[in-house]
Amino acid sequence: MNTDLLKTFDCSDERVSEIVKNSLAGADDGELFVEHAQMEALTFDDGRLKAGNFSCDQGFGLRAVADEAVGYAHSGDLSEAALKRASDAVAAVTRGHSGAYSDAPARTNKHLYGEENPIGAPAFAEKVALLQEVDGYLRGKDEKVRQVTASLAAGWQVVNILRADGQILRDIRPLTRLNISVVVGDGDRQESGSYGAGGRRGFGAFIAEDSWQAGADEALRQALVNLEAIPAPAGTLDVVLGAGWPGVMLHEAVGHGLEGDFNRKKTSAFAGLLGEQVAAKGVTVVDDGTISERRGSLTMDDEGTPSGYNVLIEDGKLVGYMQDRQNARLMGMEPTGNGRRQSHAHRPMPRMTNTYMLGGDKTPEEIIASVDKGIYAVSFGGGQVDITSGKFVFGCTEAYLIENGKVGAPVKGAMLIGNGPDAMHRVSMVGNDSKLDNGIGMCGKAGQSVPVGVGQPHLRMDQMTVGGTQA
Repeated sequence: MNTDLLKTFDCSDERVSEIVKNSLAGADDGELFVEHAQMEALTFDDGRLKAGNFSCDQGFGLRAVADEAVGYAHSGDLSEAALKRASDAVAAVTRGHSGAYSDAPARTNKHLYGEENPIGAPAFAEKVALLQEVDGYLRGKDEKVRQVTASLAAGWQVVNILRADGQILRDIRPLTRLNISVVVGDGDRQESGSYGAGGRRGFGAFIAEDSWQAGADEALRQALVNLEAIPAPAGTLDVVLGAGWPGVMLHEAVGHGLEGDFNRKKTSAFAGLLGEQVAAKGVTVVDDGTISERRGSLTMDDEGTPSGYNVLIEDGKLVGYMQDRQNARLMGMEPTGNGRRQSHAHRPMPRMTNTYMLGGDKTPEEIIASVDKGIYAVSFGGGQVDITSGKFVFGCTEAYLIENGKVGAPVKGAMLIGNGPDAMHRVSMVGNDSKLDNGIGMCGKAGQSVPVGVGQPHLRMDQMTVGGTQA
């Protein structure tokens, strides 16, 4: 298809540019965001193809920004008439306002991923056959397997951004994901395990036989471990977090609190603390949207600003926030490439890309050996966070007892309870094995979901509150 989306309007490029320029007269900022998106998802469950979905969507969003006010209108109708109606709507916020239109973001010309549409390869029949093979492989591995669910998802998004100064920015974004979950049982007891991988590239790296089999084995291993798990203890315990996916707790409990809008409005637990010690020394947290082919990476954000490597916490001190263009301007800061939106039907806001903690100088073995009695949390499931207070609750999907410096029995039902800023001060050891998750993260905020990456090294956190079923 033609990726010059301005040509899909029923009028000339010049006319589209003229309407946008007039719409944003007197505005501080704004743009026309035009999108074409395709999505495919296949799910194989209980020995059969349970769901197969394909969708295609396109449309535009027109935004005008005047100080703190935002006018936003969107439509799936790429016509001059629809664009003019949107123009009339958003222009209401600029009446009587004479802003200086923000400078265009600098281009880097650095592409972080390819442009090929992953939906077409492999073909539909090959994908179904692969999912069936995953199902058969796991059912043949262990007689305890009772249910297998495997899914493939792919997306392809084309974005054009037209600014009032006439600058046009374009990006093409592929996205793929493989998920495998397995339920095992022994008598009346059933437990589950899961594995997922994805990124901004084709399926090749995830569906090669050695790759998906390793993923299936990991899902089965986790399920069998959980089948042997004993009730988790409750109380105040030292906690060791594993590397990689456990960074989802960092993402939720700390990352959201470092987004610019929450801090400008002073609704974040980190508001007004720039330059202050907000975590233990040795803790450095970054948001990096520039890693090639990672799930949260973007060549440019949804305002056209190139993604960046942004240090948020450095050696325990708060040194920066994640910013879109509006909040950066209102806070007297620079945009950081974190202006993101779910689709053309949504306005942009500050959002994370790949957020993770850098490594320290301890080995995982040293960290575990330092704990007399505690919990080793290897993987997390769902959680809840209050941005204003920083309070969080996270459930462990794989965890173990630590006794006398050694990993002991697996435990079930462990919940980590705490406060983000306080928890960061409880970090006493930072591992040397920082890594990102396998590429499965989705982040929700204000009703919008976007793909993200999370990560961290092994960490020791002292005297955390652990909820469990055993005193």
